[in-house]
Amino acid sequence: MDLQLEDKVVLVTGGTGAIGREIVRIFIEEGAKVYFLYNRAEKKAAELMATYGEDRCKGLQSSVLDQANLARLTQEICAACGTIDVLVNNAGMTDVLPFPLIEEEDWDACLDVNAKGAFLVTKETARYMIKRRSGTIINMGSLAGERILEVPVHYATAKAALTGFTLALTKELSRYNIRVNCVVPGLVDGGVGRSATDRQRQQYLEYCTSGRLAKPEEVADLIAFLASPRAAYVNGQIIHIDGGI
Repeated sequence: MDLQLEDKVVLVTGGTGAIGREIVRIFIEEGAKVYFLYNRAEKKAAELMATYGEDRCKGLQSSVLDQANLARLTQEICAACGTIDVLVNNAGMTDVLPFPLIEEEDWDACLDVNAKGAFLVTKETARYMIKRRSGTIINMGSLAGERILEVPVHYATAKAALTGFTLALTKELSRYNIRVNCVVPGLVDGGVGRSATDRQRQQYLEYCTSGRLAKPEEVADLIAFLASPRAAYVNGQIIHIDGGI
């Protein structure tokens, strides 16, 4: 299926992770020009740009919490390309800690990267979408924030926050013809899924009707579809891709 993404300008946060790299790949294969944010993974960012060429794929170094730098970078993208058509809030982090061992700094770091980061990047990007009265925003949720599972409490809280963020943002931005959706993966073979214990993996597989973990490219393919004109009537949705839990 032609997703009609030729020459669209896409911004992806967390572009060097397992899912992030696949998101970059699928958008480039569909003809888009992709900018991706990375924080410390300079080697992976360089490899990604070398693979696809900087004319189609450009990495920008920034924390999703550095609002001043985010403002500068989004302005540079729009100066070069005229717009940002698609934003994918993919950046995330977690650490596996039982609730009694979560310190305040652990809580703050997890909520900041997963929830506040999405807010800051969206704020800087949406202003350009609003001016053009067009755009698509896709947030990366997690089944951790949707089900009773053995997962880190601060991570589940942060990902659940993205549900409310998505729904409220959908209503507010709808007047500007901007669509907002949230993709909710189950356990993915890669990314934060690497932090899962053997027991957590086994528990997931026990209840997953597909009997396996998700592949990063499966999540990326769904995101590309939701970003495309083919999904023009899909708005304000929390879409699960979890193999059937």
